[in-house]
Amino acid sequence: MRWSIVVGALAAVMGISPAPAQERVPLWPHGAPGFESRVNIPEVSKDYWTKHINNPGYKIFLPDPHNATGTGVVIVPGGGHKLLVTTTEGDDVGHWFADRGVAAFVVRYRLYREKGSPYTLQDSRADVERAMRMVRANAAKYHIDPHRIGIWGFSAGGELARMTAYSKPVPAQGTPDAIDKISDKPDFVILEFPGPQHAEEHIAKDAPPLLLTAANDDPCCSAPTVDMLNAYRKAGASVEMHFYAAGGHAFNMGEDTPLVSLQHWPDRVLDWMSDRGLLGRPAPVFVPK
Repeated sequence: MRWSIVVGALAAVMGISPAPAQERVPLWPHGAPGFESRVNIPEVSKDYWTKHINNPGYKIFLPDPHNATGTGVVIVPGGGHKLLVTTTEGDDVGHWFADRGVAAFVVRYRLYREKGSPYTLQDSRADVERAMRMVRANAAKYHIDPHRIGIWGFSAGGELARMTAYSKPVPAQGTPDAIDKISDKPDFVILEFPGPQHAEEHIAKDAPPLLLTAANDDPCCSAPTVDMLNAYRKAGASVEMHFYAAGGHAFNMGEDTPLVSLQHWPDRVLDWMSDRGLLGRPAPVFVPK
């Protein structure tokens, strides 16, 4: 019997009807408020990137029911706000998580630095914050714990993830609805070579657990990573950092580098999540000596 049939039968018995992998969900039913007239402008994708995001949303990657951990992650690709790296910082990460029992939601946000863009940084922020709220609002549908939803941002996406986690949300766009009343704050944060942009932020001792990584020779994004480490240390909050000697910018999931340490970086993500009880088993008990 094919495994897909077994999984389907199990899902039926359990009453689970997961959304199909890669289903695209728009953030607003009629397009981004104030820009509804642009909703049908087609996106353009080539090689590793996507541009012309005018109907922001997220793509869903759900694990097989037998393997599900109940944890979800909102993934925010980078691209300098001029494009989205929708492969190695987006859909590839979504598939990787789903294969390991974690539900993933890859955001397609508006690009304010793209040539001819009518959008602002506030619009990009609004998209990511709205995605966090929508995933939490639909936690039961996705079979995840609404208190175990994290965010993982790459580069420019790391900037937006940082703003979502630590800054006041931007005002609701258009007429506020029920989704806008839900918290956009992640329960854990992963920032991979985050860029230097950030808003006014507050980091306290109860800030969500944070995992950081960058390469020391990254000219743009090693310093912001260290800054976040120091802010967490000052607050006494939970933080872990993997700061690699070399690797430059955008080593992503270590898929295209000769450096063995970077190839193993994704394993460190799983280690960190496991230690926090996010992978379907209790967190280990650690008592300092």
